[in-house]
Amino acid sequence: MARRYDCNDATDRTTGLREAASAVRRGELVVLPTDTVYGLGADAFSGEAVADLLDAKGRGRNMPTPVLIGSPNTLHGLVTDFSEQAWELVDAFWPGALTLVAKHQPSLQWDLGDTRGTVAIRMPLHPVAIELLTEVGPMAVSSANLTGHPAPEDCDAAQEMLADAVSVYLDGGRTPGIVPSSIVDVTGKVPLLLRAGAVDAEDLRKVVPDLEVAN
Repeated sequence: MARRYDCNDATDRTTGLREAASAVRRGELVVLPTDTVYGLGADAFSGEAVADLLDAKGRGRNMPTPVLIGSPNTLHGLVTDFSEQAWELVDAFWPGALTLVAKHQPSLQWDLGDTRGTVAIRMPLHPVAIELLTEVGPMAVSSANLTGHPAPEDCDAAQEMLADAVSVYLDGGRTPGIVPSSIVDVTGKVPLLLRAGAVDAEDLRKVVPDLEVAN
């Protein structure tokens, strides 16, 4: 049966984070607040857990799961061919609502779906998320909704959709907004804006002036 913890209560938050970390290590699913919407998370290095995440959402492998991390330093072990411009974007917008698509290290033993050698990666600007990510390491995290349904702004909506497919719900209250993260592909010579979101092209171009926008 799913357990839920109020992260606005100090004692409940401490217990909830401990229980969530234990659940992730056991290969189970957790729901956590982020700076955009609630996320459904699993150990990024457990192929079985990521498959359970996709199943819980009713999502196929053709839509691979993004990865959230708790520190920019974690990038060194996850990505390769990360350009100077990519690091400038990290410095300017992390933690925050900017997802970067980069080439992942070929040696990584993970299966996030049909990624074609890339990973969509982000550091969220939310204290509960960062604390959990710092404790357990990189997590595969997708919005905590059934495919085709609205992404949840509160824990109630997430729990209504996902129910006992999730072991631990971390309730951080209503999230700041439903605008998704912007997605920039940094695998090529020029950064490419794949999805305009919380960080607009104008702000991105202040950091990387040659940014291109996908059609």
